[in-house]
Amino acid sequence: MDETLDKHYVFLIYVALALATVVAFEPVRHNEFVNYDDDEYVAENPDVAGGVSRESVVWAFKPHVGNWHPLTWLSHMLDCELFGLEPLGHHLTNLLFHIVNTLLLFYVLKRMTGSVLPSGFVAALFALHPVHVESVAWVAERKDVLSGFFWMLTMAAYIRYAERPGIGRYVPVLLFFGLGLMAKPMLVTLPFVLVLLDYWPLDRFRKFTVYRLIGEMIPLFVLMVASGVNTFRVQQSAGAMGPGLKFPLSIHISNAFTCYLGYILKMVYPVSLAPLYPHPGGTLPIWQAIVSVCVLVIITAVVIYMARRRRYLAVGWLWYLGTLVPVIGLVQVGVQAMADRYTYLPSIGFFIMVAWCADELFARWQYRKVVLGTSVIVVLVVLLMCTRRQVRYWQNDFTLFGHTLAVTENNFIMQNNYGNSLLEDDQFEEAIAYFDEALRINPGHAKALKNKGRALLELGDIDEAIECFTGVLHIRGDWPEVYHNLGLAYAEQDKHELAIKNYNKALQLKPEYPNVLNNLGASLKKQGRIDEAIKRWEKALAFEPDHPNAHFNMGLEKAKRGKYDDAISHFKQALQAKPDWPEVYYNIGAVYYRQGKLDLAVEQCSEAVRLKPDYLEANTNLAQGLFELGKISQAIETAEKALELAESAGEAETVEELQNRLRIYRASLD
Repeated sequence: MDETLDKHYVFLIYVALALATVVAFEPVRHNEFVNYDDDEYVAENPDVAGGVSRESVVWAFKPHVGNWHPLTWLSHMLDCELFGLEPLGHHLTNLLFHIVNTLLLFYVLKRMTGSVLPSGFVAALFALHPVHVESVAWVAERKDVLSGFFWMLTMAAYIRYAERPGIGRYVPVLLFFGLGLMAKPMLVTLPFVLVLLDYWPLDRFRKFTVYRLIGEMIPLFVLMVASGVNTFRVQQSAGAMGPGLKFPLSIHISNAFTCYLGYILKMVYPVSLAPLYPHPGGTLPIWQAIVSVCVLVIITAVVIYMARRRRYLAVGWLWYLGTLVPVIGLVQVGVQAMADRYTYLPSIGFFIMVAWCADELFARWQYRKVVLGTSVIVVLVVLLMCTRRQVRYWQNDFTLFGHTLAVTENNFIMQNNYGNSLLEDDQFEEAIAYFDEALRINPGHAKALKNKGRALLELGDIDEAIECFTGVLHIRGDWPEVYHNLGLAYAEQDKHELAIKNYNKALQLKPEYPNVLNNLGASLKKQGRIDEAIKRWEKALAFEPDHPNAHFNMGLEKAKRGKYDDAISHFKQALQAKPDWPEVYYNIGAVYYRQGKLDLAVEQCSEAVRLKPDYLEANTNLAQGLFELGKISQAIETAEKALELAESAGEAETVEELQNRLRIYRASLD
């Protein structure tokens, strides 16, 4: 019956799929980058944020962040080239890939099976299901939608090859598969899926021997093995497999069976979705594992029993089981028990089972079109609404991490992440409560202890901050950021020898660390080692030419040495990176004053006062500048304000000086 549907009807299905996907994911246009891999992948990665260049392309083909996926890096670089660091463009690229993947999925299923409606239903489920929000709304998961694109192209090329085998038609299959592996190595299972497609719906098992079909896959298997070995090597060297080493194999196996059933439950009833489900470790109830095994065995038995008449069941079920093998947790990578993003391609197998079962179940019903059509519309509308709501949770750090904490338990990673968001928002005391909760759940969580130290440092609890940083180094002694923080803490106590010692340890671990070089220069200056300090600031600027603090420090030193033009140049470069910095405007004004450029000095001091109204020094200098320009009334008004600030601050000498100035200012009016 489906074969009678004309091309116009099929075209309308393509349009409907694209429009429905846009409606479902439309809220993504309001989303920001989230401080959960987006920073490492794009927002705070200078190699990516700089766009496409010869150096960045070479960089992309090296392992980073525990992965080797050069095409993913290149796609992020291209986005930065086109959109800069504006999140909207990056999100729309992810959405565009998801739409294209949806349309390609419909195309390949329709072309293989000749069944339009079941193929369209599978594509619609793929497009609109909330479990795929993570892969689309998370910029750092570009690898999912990009690898999915090459997965679909590989299947399309394989269909063409299966129709008329030949080397010219096989090369695109090999090429697209290789490109897919360069986007995300999870595609290693694709050759097995192609074998399943030979069984159904391509039906090549009846035309060719098993040896012939397996022989066709050998080049793909070679790529698969090479990618698997490379991925294992890269992730092991990056320490990504470390968290799983503390669990015995029995726990990994139990969790794997539980996750197989858990993913099905989330596809059937998609609630409480989150970017991180903590691994239960030894707390996983044995009954859950037993129930999961029993259910999976029953489903497998039914599928095998019905496979002769309903081959789509075997293909869909084995697709689902097989494509999850690399990420099911038998070899633990990361701290998660499971992840919604892992279902992006495996879910297609489950959707195939659902769609073709529904089509067959309603085939003989008198009111098939009404009942089936209504049911499909209701299901898809519900999924679309759930997806829109789930996309909104990815709007920013607070919405994402807050939602995750609401739907998961004992999630020390997200406790730390939410606390870190509060820390970046200068809510230091509130942040410490989340860090403490993360440490209660996992006392050895070094990131939470480090972040707690940062919050304590901001609150002025220096001794406790030092205790936290020292504790972190007992857990992980090769963390340059922690040595830097420890140096800052000692500098706050004027223990500059200890500060310098820790800054140098940080630089031993990370020589190109501009912030450390800048602060090392500041501590050297405190010890009177000015020339050494200048060398550190110059080195910081060599690594980061627009580093605002290094420019500011260089400006101060140049001004002291009477090199006023150089000083102003550094100050202005500091303002380019940090435009609303009142101290810089004040110091520019001070330099202009020394040069006798009173108009410019008053202008700069006025800007400093505008940005920081209670800035005592800026108000004092502004008053003097106005007086010398003959603007006596304004000078008196500004000096009176400065006097109030000085009295409030208990600055006795400044109070006396301002009182004397005011007498002079007022006398000049007589």
